Amino acid sequence: MSENTFNDNNKSEFLHDEVYESIPPNYDLINHLFTGGMDILWRKKAAKETVASRPEKILDICCGTGDLSISVAKLAAKDAKVTGLDFSRPMLDVAVKKAQKAGYDITFVTGDIADIPFPSDSFDSMCIGFGFRNLTYKNELSAQYISEILRVLKPSGRFVIVESSQPAPDAKIIKFFHRLFVKYVVSFLGRIISGNSAAYKYLAESAVNYYGAEELRDLLLQSGFAKVTFKRLFFGAAAIHVAEK
Repeated sequence: MSENTFNDNNKSEFLHDEVYESIPPNYDLINHLFTGGMDILWRKKAAKETVASRPEKILDICCGTGDLSISVAKLAAKDAKVTGLDFSRPMLDVAVKKAQKAGYDITFVTGDIADIPFPSDSFDSMCIGFGFRNLTYKNELSAQYISEILRVLKPSGRFVIVESSQPAPDAKIIKFFHRLFVKYVVSFLGRIISGNSAAYKYLAESAVNYYGAEELRDLLLQSGFAKVTFKRLFFGAAAIHVAEK
């Protein structure tokens, strides 16, 4: 079994620290319940995009409990180096155990996306699974986060995002029921299972009001990425964006 490393770096205050510090024990279960298990498939699709260019060095940011990091490690070349970065140590404690159990040598690092603890042009490929919304939804540091992502990504490198989204503009009925489900069902079940009302109220609100696929593509292009493509998932409830530097 491969040995995982755990590096610790100072982090600055994060807008919603208390949300993710408080929910790790049931985090994976709740994600699976809310998506009917589809988040597992969506991460696999994002992992395939992340390794499509056969990268040697890969960084999974806001890696949480490590599901996307492990999916990437499964598909990456044997000599590829996979690193997971997150500000929440409780989340990373879970990630380390998962990776050890799966037998993958993944380095997990605590750090702040506003000041990523790696030199410029460090990674061939980067990814994020259901964390980009937290970085860019009503967040005054949004531009700084994206700037840091661009800084540590190598020229022509790709940044893969799998994130909640909005149904296509012309799918009004689907959009109506999607908003009801997220706003009421997700918030209620999350509160019951996790015991943290504030955490899932925020998560539901941000999901309901987050960018649509076209809007997120435009944000990435305006922020400095050279090319952005996307694929809608499950009628637009989520989407995968591939942004190239």
